Amino acid sequence: MIASLLVANRGEIACRIFRTCRERGIRTVAVHSDADDDALHTRVADTAVRLPGSTPADTYLRADLIVKAAVTAGADAVHPGYGFLSENAGFARAVLDAGLVWIGPPPEAIEAMASKTRAKALMGLPPLNTDTLTDADLPVLVKAAAGGGGRGMRVVRRMEDLHDALEAARTEAASAFGDGEVFVEPYLVDGRHVEVQILADAHGTVWTLGTRDCSLQRRHQKVIEEAPAPGLSDALTRELGALAVRAARAVDYVGAGTVEFLVADGRAHFLEMNTRLQVEHPVTEAVFGLDLVAEQIRVAEGHALAPEPPHARGHAVEARLYAEDPATGWTPQAGVLHRLAVPDAVRLDTGYTDGDTIGVHYDPMLAKVVAHAPTRAEAVRMLAGALERATIHGPVTNRDLLVRSLRHEEFASALMNTGFYDRHLTSLTEPVPDPHAPLAAALADAHGRSRFGGWRNLPSQPQIRRYAVGGEEHEVRYHHTRDGLAADGVRVVHADADLVVLEADGVRRRFEVARYGDRVHVDATVLTALPRFPAPTTDRAPGSLLAPMPGTVVKVAPGLITGSSVQAGEPIVWLEAMKMQHVISAPTTGTLTSLPVTTGQQVQVGTLLAVVQAT
Repeated sequence: MIASLLVANRGEIACRIFRTCRERGIRTVAVHSDADDDALHTRVADTAVRLPGSTPADTYLRADLIVKAAVTAGADAVHPGYGFLSENAGFARAVLDAGLVWIGPPPEAIEAMASKTRAKALMGLPPLNTDTLTDADLPVLVKAAAGGGGRGMRVVRRMEDLHDALEAARTEAASAFGDGEVFVEPYLVDGRHVEVQILADAHGTVWTLGTRDCSLQRRHQKVIEEAPAPGLSDALTRELGALAVRAARAVDYVGAGTVEFLVADGRAHFLEMNTRLQVEHPVTEAVFGLDLVAEQIRVAEGHALAPEPPHARGHAVEARLYAEDPATGWTPQAGVLHRLAVPDAVRLDTGYTDGDTIGVHYDPMLAKVVAHAPTRAEAVRMLAGALERATIHGPVTNRDLLVRSLRHEEFASALMNTGFYDRHLTSLTEPVPDPHAPLAAALADAHGRSRFGGWRNLPSQPQIRRYAVGGEEHEVRYHHTRDGLAADGVRVVHADADLVVLEADGVRRRFEVARYGDRVHVDATVLTALPRFPAPTTDRAPGSLLAPMPGTVVKVAPGLITGSSVQAGEPIVWLEAMKMQHVISAPTTGTLTSLPVTTGQQVQVGTLLAVVQAT
């Protein structure tokens, strides 16, 4: 029996595994980088061990340090979570060689399936040969052989882009998974991403735990997942299950895993097998009433599964909440997460709690929110409503995208495919400002000022406040009267620093308000309070390219120096933030008049990266 378990991971998945361990009386050991010294997963574990590393990203890829930490802390077993070393056969062997229990499949199964190139070969599907590719083969997808989560992936639609796509994918994959191997496969534009959850024991039993649909993806990263996959015929569902069992038995698989397919024209195309727990495993847990982590532990302890899995009940949908800003090209956001809360009806898996800081070194996912209901329509409605009502005070998130996606007719009708965001992202991210949010912010602010004697103007003069919302500036006016605060066009029913109630056209609405410095949250609307008299700004030369996020300069275009000619769209600098690479390109054709950054340099938001003078 396992008495103490180390999780070789961080964040949300470490916290989720620790929760199961606590429920089963298993002591927990966390590992952490210096950047994660006070992270939630280190605080909820019984023991935490620091891992020295050259960079925060490298730390969780050091198998030797993690095994040493497990032995030093007295752990019996190691759970890899997902990402990092979760599909690294060498790590699994090192754990076993140290006399520890490995919560995962045998190293031989990982070797056979964790590399997507070897898995395809095993299933009789070799990757494309990049040396013989032609325009007729396009579009193609460059893909990391190890890992997942959208990292190390690039769609190539023109042959001249292939070389750069391969190089960028290799770099990103090496940073995220410690393995820079990539391969190329055909890119099916309008397929559905469907996967099968399997669970196998060491006694020959293999369960298939239904299907999941993960078609809503942006930049090849899953955004919304659900179980079961809707709209599949019984015959196709049986075929997918049979293929998943075939893949598992082909490598004597033991533990939890996922077999992924692209479904197009009613046919299943094998993609890969993930030899680990998936991010989206909670939807399967909800539908089957299982704790997959607990089942992983039982299998690792040698217990046998029942001959048949439990029956599925209802439908579950999961949304991934990311700290990213659509107004700046979905750049990852860092900063303090002041408050995160969702209605009790849904499940929240997160690696953060109120007051934690979201850093720049790791994935920007804040949380997973999961709804389970008797029918798909009810689950989708529940999740959309919960996200809309969630309290998320801190960096900008993709919350609005999630809510609008769930309520989109194409998704509601289960007609979506992997091209959903190619078709709808622009319309789904168009700003839809709440016209009363700036006024509510101003009235709440006015109450706060009045408590501290902040009034300076005569009651007859209007008070003016300015706010930025979604890149647009709004000016609001209100008055002080003998009866309290008043504004044109609405009746102020109530106003204090935390709650404003307004009535317009006979309809009364409540607005919950919270302020952190110059950032104001009014329900789901995020505003930035602006000074009444704008401060002078620092002049920037035309054509200045500024860092859109904090990160590391990982590459400067070879051969470019001050005075070089560049073409519009030509890459100049590559930034890495939260394990993703972001290319900074020339905004216009012209001359490079400044290039002050170098490879390896850390930059903050607004750092000058280059200046291109238009010709």
